[in-house]
Formats: sequence, C-alpha cells, structure tokens
Amino acid sequence: MTAELRSVVDGRTMVLTIHNPEHRNALGPEMYAAGVEALNVAESNPEVRCVVIRGEGTVFCAGGNLQRLQANRQKPPEVQAQSIENLHTWIEAIRSFPKPVIAAVEGPAAGAGFSLALACDLIVAARNAVFVMAYSGVALSPDGGGSWSLSRALPRQLVTELLMAGERIGAQRLHELGVVNRLCDAGAALDTALGWSEQLADRASNVLASIKELVGEAGQHGLPEHLAMERDHFVRNLHHANGGIGIAAFLAKDKPRYQ
Repeated sequence: MTAELRSVVDGRTMVLTIHNPEHRNALGPEMYAAGVEALNVAESNPEVRCVVIRGEGTVFCAGGNLQRLQANRQKPPEVQAQSIENLHTWIEAIRSFPKPVIAAVEGPAAGAGFSLALACDLIVAARNAVFVMAYSGVALSPDGGGSWSLSRALPRQLVTELLMAGERIGAQRLHELGVVNRLCDAGAALDTALGWSEQLADRASNVLASIKELVGEAGQHGLPEHLAMERDHFVRNLHHANGGIGIAAFLAKDKPRYQ
C-alpha cells in the first residue's frame, strides 16, 4: 500500500491525513512535498480558514520508517540529509503558514510524528494518546524541530529527560504542562479539532495570521523590537476592513462576519 498524505476540504478546514497504515503511519519523502503543496493550496484559497493534520485510523504517526532508514545507511549521507531537509521544509511551511494548523492526535505520536504535532499551532489529543521522542532508543537524535519546540515549551531538565530517556508521556500529562491544548475521548480527536477550527474560522484571518507571527517571533528579539512588531501589526489590523467590521459589530452587539 502506498504511503501518502491525503487532502480533503471539510467545510472551512483542509484535513491532511497521514496514510501509511502498513507502517503505523510512518512518514516518508513522498509526504513532505505533498504537505508543502497542500499548504500552498490552502493559503491561496480564502474559503479554507484552518488546517487539521491527523493520522489514518487509531495511530497519529510512528515517525520515520526504520526499514528505510536502515537502507539509507548503505547510501551516501547526502541521501538522508536531503530527506531530512525535505521534512524540515514541511515543518517550516507549517510554522510560516498564516492560518491555524491543528494536530488531531489519536494513539501514538512518536519521533518525527511527535515533532510534527509540536510544529502545529494547537494540539487536540485523545486521552489515551501517547507521545514519545523515540530517537535515542535506536541511537538517533531528534529531527523535525522536536528539540526546538519542546525547549520553547518546557523546562530544560524535562526536555532533556524526554529526549534522552525516550520514555512515553501521556496526553493528560502534556495537557497539564500546557503542550496539549484540548483532551477528548478516544476516536473524537478529528471531530474535536474540526469543531475548534470552525470556531477559529469565525475570527478575522488577518488577525490570526498576526498572532501566529508574533508568537513565532517571541523570544527571537529583545522587548523593544517585539513591541515595535506588535505596534505595526495592531495598526495594520486596525485599518484592515475586518477591524472596522469587528469594532462595529461589538458596539452594535452583533456577530461580526469577517472577510
């Protein structure tokens, strides 16, 4: 069965499904370019306001395909380096994508699957979902931005434990730590994520893009530079048509209908 990333539009949300059930939805090179292309399509379509990433069935993503990685050991190092570069291009595309991206996690999210979920803006997880940075268990180090994302979200000692020990951590614990946003019953992650994405779709898309950019840049500059960014975004959004729509609707006690 061919490993692929499937794309479908559900209402105002594009749903990307990691489909590789034979290998527990392991990622592969064929998915990375498809992921970037899907985000390009979603960005250019004003009807698509959010993206949800999920895995087929009861597994989010098992990370890399170890059989493929073993085969790549017999090839020049540049082969694996290029594969990781392609993965990282997708990760960067998710981070720079101007619309909300929600991970809908059922079951295991391991290795690069965990990194992929962390790259999303928001995480919805079934209560029985488990996350693991499985790299050290097979003598590998992280990719997909996992060490970067965790280091921004958690204390250094806990990040070091997760990466070095490679032990599973449950969705409930990550929810308590603020990494998982919302918990749901098993089998309900997609519906929960779609419901949330529809709520976000009612917000002004230009403002959501500003918030995503500001959060992504936080900590990359000093406070004066970040304050300047906030000023510029605020003024631009105030003078955007949606700014007028939002303020007028609030004053009139009406529901805004943004462009």
